[in-house]
Amino acid sequence: MESAGPPRAAAELPGADELPDVLLDLAVPHEDINPLVALRGRLLADPEARWLLDRCVDALVSRMGTVGRGGRVPVLPAEWGELGRCFFVFVYVAALPHARAQHRARGIPDDVSRRTLADLGRHMAVHRRARGVGGLLVPEWPGLHFRGELYQLGRLQFQRALLSGRMGGATAAAGHPAGPGDPCLNLHITDFRGALTPEACDRSLAMARRFFARHFPEERYETAACHSWLLDPQLKEYLPAESNIVRFQERFRLADTYGPRPGGGGAHKPEDGDPVAFVFGDRDLPVATLPRRTRLERAVGDHLRAGGHWYGGHGWFPL
Repeated sequence: MESAGPPRAAAELPGADELPDVLLDLAVPHEDINPLVALRGRLLADPEARWLLDRCVDALVSRMGTVGRGGRVPVLPAEWGELGRCFFVFVYVAALPHARAQHRARGIPDDVSRRTLADLGRHMAVHRRARGVGGLLVPEWPGLHFRGELYQLGRLQFQRALLSGRMGGATAAAGHPAGPGDPCLNLHITDFRGALTPEACDRSLAMARRFFARHFPEERYETAACHSWLLDPQLKEYLPAESNIVRFQERFRLADTYGPRPGGGGAHKPEDGDPVAFVFGDRDLPVATLPRRTRLERAVGDHLRAGGHWYGGHGWFPL
């Protein structure tokens, strides 16, 4: 996200009195508001932090509307502490007027714009659930929203993307008209959005078909793709066929599923941390102490305690 050269203009932050309203509009948790207002003054008074803010905002704004050009996220000094954990919140706040202007130029409805950009607050809630303090676990991820690459449409998020060689090869081999390098919509499933019911997914997909045809008519989206532990077929060994997750899996044709390779020859790398992070809130929790309160918690934890592993699945279906 950091730009190589000098910024074209200094980044602007809302005043201390205006900042709380801006943060609340972005769904930032209430307990993080006052600390962020206090950090604003610290950031603006620190020449190094101010220098970096200008360049990160410039890099983000310069890439708005593009696909797959997020850029690098700089490693922040450990001694920044709380300011380092929350630094990118200020980057996105400073970029907010540009993101909204881009949405308006595309004719994107205000409610879609608001719910999309409010995912910043959800990510802060995810960080607080995992770490007990304010911050962003994956600070570069909200850049997708603020660059106009990802949109919240009902229960699901849809990211403008391109089919990779592996995924595009699978779609082409199946006789699908889209192949490697063609546009696709990557589906993302977020926390704090209720159950992943088939009806909610159907509504989201219907919204996506209309939304991208209207607001991105120059981009032809014929393929939905998903890269997630939720597509690991092993979940079917623990969950009933009528469960929301299994029914979500059934939408997809698997292009590749990680796990032991048939006939030997090694295995793909497990991704055990992903289900632990998404189901329990913190990927670093000890496996032995994972709760067993729900069917999914029992599935994820019991499988790991029995010596098994979870793997990412990669699937697609025609739009």
